[in-house]
Amino acid sequence: MTIDYHSAIGTAAWTDLRRSLRDGEVSELRGAPRSKVVGSKTYWYDHFRVGQKTIDRYIGEDTPELRNRLERQSEIARAAKLAERDRARLMRVLRAEGYLFADVGSGQVVSAMAKAGVFRLGGTIVGTQAFRCYEGELGIRIGFDQSATTDDIDIASFERLSLALADTVDPPLAEVFSELQFDPVPAIDSGKTWRWRQTHRQTLVEFLTPSFEEDEAIRDLAVLGVSAQSLHFLNYLIADPISVPFLYRSGVLVQIPRPERYAVHKLIVADRRQGGADALKAHKDRAQAAFLIEALTETRPDDLAEAYQTAMETGPEWRKRIAASLQRMPATSALLDRLS
Repeated sequence: MTIDYHSAIGTAAWTDLRRSLRDGEVSELRGAPRSKVVGSKTYWYDHFRVGQKTIDRYIGEDTPELRNRLERQSEIARAAKLAERDRARLMRVLRAEGYLFADVGSGQVVSAMAKAGVFRLGGTIVGTQAFRCYEGELGIRIGFDQSATTDDIDIASFERLSLALADTVDPPLAEVFSELQFDPVPAIDSGKTWRWRQTHRQTLVEFLTPSFEEDEAIRDLAVLGVSAQSLHFLNYLIADPISVPFLYRSGVLVQIPRPERYAVHKLIVADRRQGGADALKAHKDRAQAAFLIEALTETRPDDLAEAYQTAMETGPEWRKRIAASLQRMPATSALLDRLS
């Protein structure tokens, strides 16, 4: 396959949109930024009062980029209205350049979750909705084919992150989904809702979390106010996620996995799927992995090599799953061999 790249105009517009959305995270602070150390990490909060109550609203994990934005908060706030108009302009450029935009249903759900604080509080979009976002992150044309279409929205987060942040989504996600006409999908564990399905569409929202135990039980994500299906191998996927624009209306800032980890993780999960509908999903997993690995060998070979090595060194079960998928993908296997 030949990788087709977006133009310099499209790449610049996407980069400017991401910068503007990231700046927007600090444009509406109500109080003074305050940092807290939790374990080995430092987190920033918007510290303010509502009546007699003191509120600490989570902003993000400490990074040089976030500290820079906090230092420029007054300047960013003054320019907020102009920035909003500029984001609309940038979205028009991206549409003209042929970028994949979200459908209305997916866009409404993701936008509502963003407003409630899902991505600010560590939620990460995984699955095909994340795959579509790599078009902008890597500057490549994905195109509208079966490997890039889905009605599902999968959100993953670490259970321990929920305990560390001491903040919660607002409004509760049960209210958000109810307003969008989603019904909870009954779970085997009573009171442990981790899936919602929209009544008039096929859209399904699922919450996931890494499993560090032998089983893959339902866990609680306190910060999001939902339960989640725990899965092995997921910790690798959502470690160190990145913030990118989700292309809906004037753009929505979301978190997705790093593309190199997404590609390698797809090799693992493809082998976990067996028979029936799972066979079709496995084919889709391999198609996405093959596409990203080819693109990454051209654009980010060092990042891909590191992610692949990390997975291969994690354990024999990881190597077995990856090898089984690559047996079906000789061209992809050859590309990875050349990275060694």
